[in-house]
Amino acid sequence: MTIDAETKVCGLIGYPVGHSVSPVIHNNLAEHYGQNLVYVPLPAAPGKLGEALAGADAFDFLGMNVTVPYKSEVIPYLKGIDPLAKRIGAVNTLVRTEGGYKGYNTDMPGLYRAMCADGVRIAGEEVILLGAGGVARAIAFLLLEKGAACVHILNRSRERAVFLAEEVNEAAEEGYGGGRSGLFARAYTPEEYKNLDQSKKYIVIQATKVGMYPRTDHAVIEDEAFYDLVKIGYDVIFNPLETRFMQLVRARGKEAFHGLKMLLYQGIIAYELWNGVQVSEKTAQEIYHKMEAALGV
Repeated sequence: MTIDAETKVCGLIGYPVGHSVSPVIHNNLAEHYGQNLVYVPLPAAPGKLGEALAGADAFDFLGMNVTVPYKSEVIPYLKGIDPLAKRIGAVNTLVRTEGGYKGYNTDMPGLYRAMCADGVRIAGEEVILLGAGGVARAIAFLLLEKGAACVHILNRSRERAVFLAEEVNEAAEEGYGGGRSGLFARAYTPEEYKNLDQSKKYIVIQATKVGMYPRTDHAVIEDEAFYDLVKIGYDVIFNPLETRFMQLVRARGKEAFHGLKMLLYQGIIAYELWNGVQVSEKTAQEIYHKMEAALGV
């Protein structure tokens, strides 16, 4: 493409961002649709988020993705926030509006589209969620919205698991996701998985950084007996593409998926918000293969 005075600029703001494959998604989508748009990493050092956003606004950037450590910190700088992002308390996509940027969360719908593409259905299922951080919080609300039967939140800090479970249960009582009668979310430490009904099979979603490169030989739960409870395993990590968690799931003969498609679809949804297009599944798969190539798969 030719970069000129009419080129629209989007990018990924965070710190660090040099490792990101998001440019592969957006620059290939721009090429596919013949749009004069470029997507670049935007490293914003700690303490510089406000200045970075002001600069992007001054240069009329079309939109930005937001990654760690700024998904919550960015909220006070926004002109508006989508109800879903407000509920989750995290923003990963900024869309230019009159007078500033509006914040959205595309992680949650991105994960759902990825799970659907992988043939994983959560409606009516009991789910074990490993972790209680920002990603896990978004997933817990996704599970409520999409009709999971219940979620068992396992986290090293039981206090954080309890806090998240209480938030989700409060939302359920208020009618979010159609509401629920009785407790939707329950909290445990990882060791307390033995308190779950051992006769059942669960979809297990790994939503922590445990097992991410370079410490790839770790899993939240190493006890092999835990993996007898797994129906399907889903890890939000995509580096490596086979985590220790996935290895343990597959050792029990069950399907396990990594998080690269979640990254793909959250990016696609952001691109759709910025450009008013609807990306086809065929195009999504073409971009996915380009991401794999960029990662050396």
